[in-house]
Amino acid sequence: MDNNTSNFIKDIIIKDLESGKHQKIVTRFPPEPNGYLHIGHAKSIILNFGLADDFNGLTNLRFDDTNPLKEDIEYVNSIKEDVKWLGYEWDNLQFASNYFEEMYNRAVLLINKGLAYVDDLSADQIREYRGTLTEPGKESPFRNRSIEENLELFEKMRAGEFANGEKVLRAKIDMASPNINLRDPVIYRISHATHHNTGDKWCIYPMYAFAHPLEDAIEGVTHSICTIEFEDQRPFYNWVVEQCEMENTPQQIEFGRLNLTNTVMSKRKLKQLVDEGFVDGWDDPRMPTISGMRRKGFTPESIRTFVKETAVSKNNATVDYQMLEHFVREDLKLKAPRTMAVINPLKVVITNYPEGQIELLDAEINPENPEMGMRKIPFSRELYIEQDDFMENPPSKYFRLFPGNEVRLKHAYFIKCEEVVKDADGNVVELRCTYDPQTKSGTGFTGRKVKGTIHWVEAAHAVPAEFRLYEPLILDESEEDADDGKTFLDKVNPNSLEILQGFVEPNMKESMPHDKFQFFRHGYFNVDPKVTTVDKLVFNRIVSLKSSFKI
Repeated sequence: MDNNTSNFIKDIIIKDLESGKHQKIVTRFPPEPNGYLHIGHAKSIILNFGLADDFNGLTNLRFDDTNPLKEDIEYVNSIKEDVKWLGYEWDNLQFASNYFEEMYNRAVLLINKGLAYVDDLSADQIREYRGTLTEPGKESPFRNRSIEENLELFEKMRAGEFANGEKVLRAKIDMASPNINLRDPVIYRISHATHHNTGDKWCIYPMYAFAHPLEDAIEGVTHSICTIEFEDQRPFYNWVVEQCEMENTPQQIEFGRLNLTNTVMSKRKLKQLVDEGFVDGWDDPRMPTISGMRRKGFTPESIRTFVKETAVSKNNATVDYQMLEHFVREDLKLKAPRTMAVINPLKVVITNYPEGQIELLDAEINPENPEMGMRKIPFSRELYIEQDDFMENPPSKYFRLFPGNEVRLKHAYFIKCEEVVKDADGNVVELRCTYDPQTKSGTGFTGRKVKGTIHWVEAAHAVPAEFRLYEPLILDESEEDADDGKTFLDKVNPNSLEILQGFVEPNMKESMPHDKFQFFRHGYFNVDPKVTTVDKLVFNRIVSLKSSFKI
């Protein structure tokens, strides 16, 4: 975190250190490896690592891998990559599965204390018995089994003598508690599944709500920072730490989730988009995953700045996606080389320019950062311009190219449209123009002025390229708040991706994956690392050049 940025969690830590409650703070980032991280997780990463950095503490990267049916080593590796890409290094790498034996022993301790029992009710029956927010639950008929019977059954559960769902281990707390989370929650279930880290050693697995506080206590975490939906779980978190007689007592602190407009932030829904083919993977540039944003071209600096500018409070907040785009523009404006790309080409022939002549013109690499120097642009008789930069019958105040009108070619000359060439269907396929050699850019020509400047690429040396333009994936402002009877899949934007074929300047030929550029008038673009090949350049538009958003 920025040392100048205050938030209520930071204030709590300051008081804890000043009072001597802790000598060194320890935080953790504890993802479940059942999907790819998204921008909401970035807030948790930056908060946990940043707070530890502010107070010279430690941060563990810990995988809460308690559900082998949904987890995969692919997700473990992607999470590690995302954390590093954001600019953070963990002090310790841990897995919940490293503590399975310890957790089992703590569950046995609860049984011995009369605070846990083996239940034969089905999942549906447990839900039925739990009660509602206004009605208390009722006790399971198996709740008062003896300690000896519970120990025997739990040992048999571990030995694999029961089928999936046949039995569970539940904490014995209070079926009449106003907090439903304390109505004898399940703490172990049977799952005959191979685990990515422990293989087939276990067939019973701790539930997340039971495992998580134990992991924090085992690792000596001082401040367990999580999102606000876990607030109701805090009493059970504290109960587990106390009744399992853990040496360390972590403090759970909740903060409001980060949501973005026009963005799905549910891991389950993101997985559905992937599984049902709405996107081409977790790293699709339309996805709010960190890997998707990296592929699109967002920089770690822009994401860190964005997160630090959003409030750390107890309330969930929905932030305008344009705010995120603002920070990537701010980050790239001094870094990204300026260049020209024609994404929807129309051929131009300059009839009075010498045939076979190639002229090299000077252009700044980045006018806002003169230290980046200059580049050379080839110019010749044949060029490509944007189709949108020509209209045969323009409206008033249209200052680009049309028959008889003159415009400036960026970094080059004035040209005038003299003739329009069409195909058999009446489509414009070529413009015949003349140029004025006295109007070369940089010569100080002041003989006359033109109102329009357009970009171009010289045809003979142009490098073919593919351009991918993105719009929001979700049409509505909120992913799930609207009560309109629609599922979020009904709100997927069918026009979220447009693919165009065009050309870039020849100096782009050696571009590498993740190289970033500002294309004159089009926006900031990133070389796609997944589909670009030695024979095919593919550019993802990160963001347009301008926005109405005000910070």
